[in-house]
Amino acid sequence: MNSHNKRRGGRRREQKEFQESVIQIDRVTRVVKGGRRLRFRATVCIGDQKGRVGLGIGKSTEVRTAIEKAITKAKKNLVTVNLHGGTIPHQHRSKFKSAIVFMKPASKGTGIIAGGAIRKVLELAGVKDILTKNLGTDNKLNTAKVTVQALSELKVTPRMEKEQQTTKTTAAKSKTQKTQSKKETKPKAKKESPKKETKKAAPKKKTTTKKSSKKETK
Repeated sequence: MNSHNKRRGGRRREQKEFQESVIQIDRVTRVVKGGRRLRFRATVCIGDQKGRVGLGIGKSTEVRTAIEKAITKAKKNLVTVNLHGGTIPHQHRSKFKSAIVFMKPASKGTGIIAGGAIRKVLELAGVKDILTKNLGTDNKLNTAKVTVQALSELKVTPRMEKEQQTTKTTAAKSKTQKTQSKKETKPKAKKESPKKETKKAAPKKKTTTKKSSKKETK
């Protein structure tokens, strides 16, 4: 038992790229010549909470397989959202069939003022502060679709462009300052002066003094 527990404890769960949320599961009956066929329809929303969100619908005879199919379709239908900090850049109103959603940016600390499917989609998209109002139908599928549509229609404002430029310039300046500080901190390598070749003194020649022979005078 201990070894089994160690093995189970040793395994690490891989972090998923996207978080999943099941919005609705419906039972769908289809009338056929032989009778009725029961199937399940799953509506799933996925997102990374960093500006990407997707919605998918899957059908199957089992709930689990229907959810898996919905997740694969949601990954194919991903949408990028232009967020301004933790909220949206501007107020927006969107319509899809009988569903109408109105969104408005909010100050920090307000939270997500929404309910039902709209709240789930906004949380997975990474929105933290927003004011919303559902002006149309209460159908979860259509409200989820219209929220994804509204998030995809958000545009970048000139204020956001200025902030992005300032952040880029500050990042570039910080990089240059770091490189300069590194260069200054590095000790300069001392240049070795070339050794001067000292000329060897030539050996002194021995001077031989010839002794003058005195002539003997008789």
